[in-house]
Amino acid sequence: MFVEITNTPRDYAWGSTTAIPELFGTAPTGRPQAELWLGAHSGSPARLVGREGTLADVVPGRLPFLLKVLAASSNLSLQAHPSPEQAVAGFAAENAAGVPLDSPERNYKDAFHKPELIYALSEPFRALCGFRPVVETRAVLLPVSGDPRLSPLLDRLVDDGSLRSVFEWLITRGDGVDDVIAAVIEASAVDDDPAWQTVRFLADRNAGDPGIAISLLLNTVTLSPGQVLYLPAGNIHAYLEGLGIELMAASDNVLRGGLTPKHVDVPELLRVLDFRPSPVPWLEPERPQPGVEVFRPDVPDFVLTVVSRDAASAAAAAVPLTGPAIALCTSGSVTLNGHSLDRGEAVYVADEPSLRVSGHGKVFVASTGS
Repeated sequence: MFVEITNTPRDYAWGSTTAIPELFGTAPTGRPQAELWLGAHSGSPARLVGREGTLADVVPGRLPFLLKVLAASSNLSLQAHPSPEQAVAGFAAENAAGVPLDSPERNYKDAFHKPELIYALSEPFRALCGFRPVVETRAVLLPVSGDPRLSPLLDRLVDDGSLRSVFEWLITRGDGVDDVIAAVIEASAVDDDPAWQTVRFLADRNAGDPGIAISLLLNTVTLSPGQVLYLPAGNIHAYLEGLGIELMAASDNVLRGGLTPKHVDVPELLRVLDFRPSPVPWLEPERPQPGVEVFRPDVPDFVLTVVSRDAASAAAAAVPLTGPAIALCTSGSVTLNGHSLDRGEAVYVADEPSLRVSGHGKVFVASTGS
């Protein structure tokens, strides 16, 4: 079964006014186009093409993943997502406490986890992702360590084991934090290290927010087109700018940690965050056939398959499916089991054991994991 779907991009303030129109060859609206949702999630279910209704009317049960086109010209909030166990417990606790589902102070809108990956389309795509070793942050701060306003930070930032307490002090605006924010903004004006570039970028858009200083504790990551980050439970992150394909478990559970005017529940955020420094979580592809890349995270909710075909492509590519899928064509024109898909078009696929992809173009296939 093939069901053509579409949607209207969400106009969050941080969105780009041009990136999604340029990707699909459509006219800009003059408003931000931040996220195009292709899924059955109730927040913005994809619409059916040629008839009334949404994908939620077609999908039996719950579609476990949500495919998005994301276009950021400014940063999203610093955030982390819960594990499955944390999501179940948090949702039940807020229900028992009588917190309305639409309350701005609600952390858990459902009982599901929300791991995600981002596939970069633009050059560059920049993000903050996970805590880095304290020795790296101290090295960045060394040239400005003589500034007395930074002493409270440097005195607390002893080793990796101090990250939790330093983060809590910053996010709660403890004594001296406002001076630290001012000092790092001033220091960023004369250094071109990527961490200081990020400070400048954030300071221009988030005046006085403690997330500006928190960014120095995190990995600043620049993705080239085709690179993928995987963001598991507990990973603190924020997309800064760029165009990408995002694939996630279908959930609304977000614990925010700065760079936002929205609710920040510090105790719950501290409970969810993983403060262990770790390498940047790149997700490397499997390459089962020429022109086919499969990005398979360690969760069963979703897998992303990217098929790129040019004039030299010979045999059709085969994409095995273990359940429902959503396919999005971002360039050219491809055929999926005889169903034509042009640039900017998307389709929901069900009850198909595999997809046979031919034609010339690029198609992203989101499907359930094995």
